[in-house]
Amino acid sequence: MPVIDELIRAEADGSLSFGNYKLEKKTKLDNFEQNGDLYKIKTFHEITKLERNGMFVYESVPGTAVKNFVAEDWGVEFEVEGARDVQITVQLEDDKAYEVFVDGVAVGGMKTNMSGKLNCSVELSEGVTAKVKIIRE
Repeated sequence: MPVIDELIRAEADGSLSFGNYKLEKKTKLDNFEQNGDLYKIKTFHEITKLERNGMFVYESVPGTAVKNFVAEDWGVEFEVEGARDVQITVQLEDDKAYEVFVDGVAVGGMKTNMSGKLNCSVELSEGVTAKVKIIRE
């Protein structure tokens, strides 16, 4: 999966793709509109962060490229690529239990904190994509 040269784009299926972990300098794009929502992306090799309508959605340290990101009532799913292992934080429902899957394998149940954030680690190496799915239990 290549990086997202335009920083963020809408896919034909309604999902979002965003991020470029190969950038040396932090690069931002504000006011990207999709389905009435405004998105802001900040990305480079150290971090990738996505906000919707001024609210946190996704963050990875170090930076990543994310393809086909979908957030629904049941959870989130996306494909992610980076230069090395990554720590990902996503915004979900407050104080709820979720099951995390990486490449179809359950890696464990986790609970969001009181602000709805869930953290997980994904093992990555350059040029290899992992599919992440986080489902509310």
